[in-house]
Amino acid sequence: MAVPEIPALSVPGPPVAVRDTASGDLVTTDPEGTARLYVCGITPYDATHLGHAATYVGFDLLNRAWRNAGHDVTYVQNVTDVDDPLLERAAKVDVDWVELAERETELFRQDMTALRVIPPQHYIGAVEAIPIIIELIQRLDSLGVLYRVDDDLYYSVTADPAFGEVSGWDRDEMLRIFPERGGDPDREGKKDPLDCVVWLGKRPGEPSWDSPFGPGRPGWHIECTAIAMTYLGAAFDVQGGGSDLVFPHHEMGAGHAQVAVPGAKFAQAYAHAGMVAYDGEKMSKSRGNLVFVSALRHSDVDPMAIRLALLRHHYRANWEWTDDQLWTAVDTLARWRQALSLGAGAPARPVVEEILAALADDLDAPRATAAVDRWVAATLGTDGLADTSDPDAAVTMLAALDAALGLAV
Repeated sequence: MAVPEIPALSVPGPPVAVRDTASGDLVTTDPEGTARLYVCGITPYDATHLGHAATYVGFDLLNRAWRNAGHDVTYVQNVTDVDDPLLERAAKVDVDWVELAERETELFRQDMTALRVIPPQHYIGAVEAIPIIIELIQRLDSLGVLYRVDDDLYYSVTADPAFGEVSGWDRDEMLRIFPERGGDPDREGKKDPLDCVVWLGKRPGEPSWDSPFGPGRPGWHIECTAIAMTYLGAAFDVQGGGSDLVFPHHEMGAGHAQVAVPGAKFAQAYAHAGMVAYDGEKMSKSRGNLVFVSALRHSDVDPMAIRLALLRHHYRANWEWTDDQLWTAVDTLARWRQALSLGAGAPARPVVEEILAALADDLDAPRATAAVDRWVAATLGTDGLADTSDPDAAVTMLAALDAALGLAV
């Protein structure tokens, strides 16, 4: 993915706090040196929809807020380029699974570039990561926390005394949701219905790789754990993803890591983006109620209008997309550009400070964009006389919109 040029701001950003799912508290991140962020990536069997985009734009705000607060950032993201949904889709449409994964991954990269999402320094596919995944599985096996069911290897969730602390869910809720999100609680031979697979033995017609456990492929949860531990180390700053990953994905991943490295906390904070609905239900491939970023881009919609429409919602909120929101964002950008074209405007520094403060407060993009609206109204004289007392206002605001909100206006 192309790395956008990000202007440096003369106004420093404050320390950044995010809502930690595990504790329920607003946690001020305090990176020692480089800030470390892991966000779970896509399974590339279909194009990027607005639910995906909302998540990655949301965590892009964290990346930018850290940078504006003076931190270097190491950002890691995976792509699950071998998994059941991808293989099933490839078989259904009679396309080679590798070709499908590569095509959809490239489309995702193009969508993120258009939305000015800062790309991860390490963008790691599951296939590429198989050697480090095998190493982690061997480590867990040496600790006696894995067992075999037929040709598959399972992890015992009871091995981690902290199991359940990421989600805060009780066992009944876990058992209800587990089968809906890839789990197999009813499989015979498992020690605990919530135990998860870390290595799937070879299946007919499916890709497999050699390993000390026999030919097969990795489970989903162990993939992200191995990548995060390899590229970020233990106890990195923030684990991010959609709220549908809280359980089992992030719960299991934390367990793998915390058993492998006793005494270490996998992530200092777990931040989760809300779900985006369309036509009354959460966007999902199974329901087919998707709005694709690429379709909007190819219909001549300004990608910055797409991004602004997403920023009007707090990253943790559940909300429903409507076309009206997009056209409102198009009109808003036109007003902002009109005000910025004047050069002079209302005093900009206080607005920049408010934008940075809003984003440092759990990435409150709606509050930040509202501050820009007020500056535009003052500059254009929407509510009275136009204020053009700051001769450098446009330059200051343009830099802040880009550096803090990722909007190249």
